[in-house]
Amino acid sequence: MPSGAEWFIVLLVVLLIFGGSQLPKMARNLGRAQQELKKGFAEANKEAEAEAGDDSAK
Repeated sequence: MPSGAEWFIVLLVVLLIFGGSQLPKMARNLGRAQQELKKGFAEANKEAEAEAGDDSAK
């Protein structure tokens, strides 16, 4: 896992590449993508548990 100094360097490089005006939009999009990914995992787990419950009933 990167340390604080490494995160700072990564943030600086991203800022140089994309510019300050694009960072809020990128952060918002990353947050939405993370939320969708979590929803997908939760749904997949729910379906897997439902299937496991159906299999044990047979």
